[in-house]
Amino acid sequence: MKPVEVFQGDSPIVLGLPHTGTYVPDAIMANLNPRGRRLDDTDWHIHKLYNGVLAGASTVRATFHRYVIDANRDPVGVSLYPGQNTTGLVPLTDFDGTDIWIDPPDEAAVKARQDAFHTPYHAALQAELERVRDLHGIAILYDCHSIRSGIPFLFDGTLPDFNIGTNMGDTCAPEIEAATQEVCAKAEGYTSIANGRFKGGWTTRHYGHPKKGMHAIQMELAQSTYLTTEASPWTYDKDKAARLRPYLTEILKKLAALAPTLKGTS
Repeated sequence: MKPVEVFQGDSPIVLGLPHTGTYVPDAIMANLNPRGRRLDDTDWHIHKLYNGVLAGASTVRATFHRYVIDANRDPVGVSLYPGQNTTGLVPLTDFDGTDIWIDPPDEAAVKARQDAFHTPYHAALQAELERVRDLHGIAILYDCHSIRSGIPFLFDGTLPDFNIGTNMGDTCAPEIEAATQEVCAKAEGYTSIANGRFKGGWTTRHYGHPKKGMHAIQMELAQSTYLTTEASPWTYDKDKAARLRPYLTEILKKLAALAPTLKGTS
């Protein structure tokens, strides 16, 4: 299986999908313990949720699971959130802090996974962002994520429904963050926050360089917004999704409309 799937659109928007993949090579799956084989920390059905929400949007999707290697982590292993619980380039635990390996991969195994999965994903994402920027003079990476709304190991309390991350405004023009916040704030029945527990992962921080015409924003959705329950079998709830998708469309349409006004700005 190819490590990455790319759809090239004609919009200034590129949807990044680093955590929806469930492919685990047999040899790696055999070394996951029963807890790890559940693949609980998948961004379940996010590619389905976003499918068709914006005509012309490009998509770059990792097909491999984050337990193989996490496409949204620094390849040299620097923590996204120093001093807070998180998972690394190859997670040793799940989001609940429970071990997932029979024998954790050694340094050589991690390097092999990086070469086979992490590097190709980011090469494809970089190429697509550059193609889109060449077309429009600007590219906006919208990194699509989801997570359970209650995970005590990672955060206290209940996560808001929409979690916007721009690394405190560093990764995109302020108009992009403001437009996203505006839609989320008025979304009836939903809660939202910008740069709360999730401030944008490595992907957002790595590609978000507004002065170079590259803008990046992360959206971490609470899985309660579109799953029947936040537990196995992780069922996609068509009614919840139908209610949520118009807001995602509105966000992306606003960002696409903003793109021409941001060319040449920093």
